[in-house]
Amino acid sequence: MKIPVIHTKHLLKVSDLSHSEITELFRFTRILKKQQKAGKKHHLLKGKVLGMIFEKSSTRTRVSFETGIYQLGGAGLFLGKNDMQLGRGEPLSDTAAVLSRYIDGIMIRTFEHSKAEAFAQFGSVPVINGLTDDFHPCQALADYFTMYEKMGCLSGKKLTYIGDGNNMAHSLMLCGAMLGVNVSIATPDGFAPNEDVVAESQDFAKKTGATVTVTNSVEEASKDADVLYTDVWASMGQENMAEERKRQFDGYCITMDLIKNHAPNALVMHCLPAHRGEEVTAEVLDSEHSIILDEAENRLHVQKAVMAILMGTK
Repeated sequence: MKIPVIHTKHLLKVSDLSHSEITELFRFTRILKKQQKAGKKHHLLKGKVLGMIFEKSSTRTRVSFETGIYQLGGAGLFLGKNDMQLGRGEPLSDTAAVLSRYIDGIMIRTFEHSKAEAFAQFGSVPVINGLTDDFHPCQALADYFTMYEKMGCLSGKKLTYIGDGNNMAHSLMLCGAMLGVNVSIATPDGFAPNEDVVAESQDFAKKTGATVTVTNSVEEASKDADVLYTDVWASMGQENMAEERKRQFDGYCITMDLIKNHAPNALVMHCLPAHRGEEVTAEVLDSEHSIILDEAENRLHVQKAVMAILMGTK
């Protein structure tokens, strides 16, 4: 099987890829997914090792990456925050350089985006961002791949994100704009996405004919949406703000009434874990509108494609 070649060594945010490279990634993902479903082995990374650095805990990220590298014929090495000398003051640059002598790729799930950038700068192997406070590229790619499976051509479709202007909002804006998807973000006052990311997304949108809008109105943002998307109101590391955020985000919830009144044909997505009854109702998540399990599964297939491309061709 021929592995696609892309221009970047790392995947730190979606815009590290070009529009054509995302399209090729989706095509390659479909092949890997079809082969996996048919029980056909594709050991494209036989003998290679992915180091998985987790400073933030995870269910889907760990299981999908560890399972994915195994299905590609390689091995995953879990490195928790207490398993490395980083926690005892070793410079990140030394850790990155040393790990690069042992392993063939690094996936990092951490807080500051600058840490992922530093691993890419000081290491010599590909680095994949498994989540930082600023971006979640693998999730966004899996989300749009899921839309691609369900809808075909994405250009002109509308995705509405409701909630905190966080790493998911950033990555969905960037990826959507690059693919020609109209992205509408609805957040409470004080929780809008980063202005620089909005501007970068809008620049991409001008090239693809899409739109990127930010508003406080859930109803305005949701009108005629093809996809309604949400995330938890308090992300990891913000647990002490959870109760206050429940008050601040009151009304920013995907309900069946919202769907019926503003986007009756919309599919509903959530990067999980979900707090049922807060950002989305249980009724919605368990309804025919919900494609959250397809979306979660596709983390595995998209990340396999990312690993194969970055670790198999460099």
